[in-house]
Amino acid sequence: MESRLLSGATAISACVPRLQRPDRLNSACVPAAKLISAGDGSGGNLVWGRQLRPAVLLESSSLPAANFPATKREILRPCLAASSSPAEGGDTAGDAKIAPVGFLEKYPALTTGFFFFMWYFLNVIFNILNKKIYNYFPYPYFVSVIHLFVGVVYCLVSWTVGLPKRAPMDSNLLKLLIPVAVCHALGHVTSNVSFAAVAVSFTHTIKALEPFFNAAASQFILGQQIPLTLWLSLAPVVLGVSMASLTELSFNWLGFISAMISNISFTYRSIYSKKAMTDMDSTNLYAYISIIALIVCIPPALILEGPQLIKHGFGDAIAKVGLTKFVTDLFWVGMFYHLYNQLATNTLERVAPLTHAVGNVLKRVFVIGFSIVVFGNKISTQTGIGTCIAIAGVAIYSFIKARMEEEKRVSPKALDLF
Repeated sequence: MESRLLSGATAISACVPRLQRPDRLNSACVPAAKLISAGDGSGGNLVWGRQLRPAVLLESSSLPAANFPATKREILRPCLAASSSPAEGGDTAGDAKIAPVGFLEKYPALTTGFFFFMWYFLNVIFNILNKKIYNYFPYPYFVSVIHLFVGVVYCLVSWTVGLPKRAPMDSNLLKLLIPVAVCHALGHVTSNVSFAAVAVSFTHTIKALEPFFNAAASQFILGQQIPLTLWLSLAPVVLGVSMASLTELSFNWLGFISAMISNISFTYRSIYSKKAMTDMDSTNLYAYISIIALIVCIPPALILEGPQLIKHGFGDAIAKVGLTKFVTDLFWVGMFYHLYNQLATNTLERVAPLTHAVGNVLKRVFVIGFSIVVFGNKISTQTGIGTCIAIAGVAIYSFIKARMEEEKRVSPKALDLF
């Protein structure tokens, strides 16, 4: 017993000078003191007093320091500190520290703003580049196929590298997605027919009527009661589109009817989408819809435009802008089309419906404004006023509808329905 006490006293006396002279502190003691002084808050003397004997025992212990787990309860053990010194590059320190907060989690508002910016930017660039292509290559069916084809290739490459991982597809889900994809294909093609026939700003003004068709389909097809306030908010939309159409300088019936068919197609796409509710993530779901829509769009493109393309379509375009520009324009317009649609979906997942509704209205304003500036489209005063009235009506409708959806989501009665 006396020998043990003498050895313990000798060990303590050997460690005291190291406490008094920090420049000679043992590497097994320093990190423990630093960690505990920061986390304990009970004073340096208490910390150092607790660490004297275990520090000496550690020096003569045969167990490796890494065998001790880095838990908060055991943080007083110097063996943890000895193996987790930043200078020694220990692995245990990483387990004890709190994981750093990523940029996306630290600045959510800035990240959401970036999503909105990229959504607007890609949409504006797509519309401008798309119209420029139609100015020297007026074949909307073929260009629509290119839009979907580039997006499908992008999805296949993403699946190949596992970003994201491909979700499985069965026959039942395929049957549900086919009507959605057919409506998506028809709406996409007719939108491009309208873009090729009239000014981009006029097509987007007509497409502002889409909420009207959605409300009509909900009431008369799905049997859902639409409140009077929603119908009243749609009156400015109809009035504004009518005013803009009567004095539009680029007006023709092909562009007008095609845009209207696009509105109806996207309305039915929304109806079938509700019937095809699935747990699949939006990225995989949009990829499958794009693949089916591509298959649907290829036959009419070959039948309606194939002979003309082979005869003089490709040759005229290459003669005007060159093969390299022609191919790169088609590639980038397809990429912009796919990415802006994907970003629109990702943005919707990050914000409330009301915020997304506001963003969607502002996006249409941006597209109309930039297209007028870039292409120098001359619009009459009545067309400009009608466009503003239509956009204002869409904004009011979107606000009311989004507010109703939020109230329905939080009401107990609505919760009982699901």
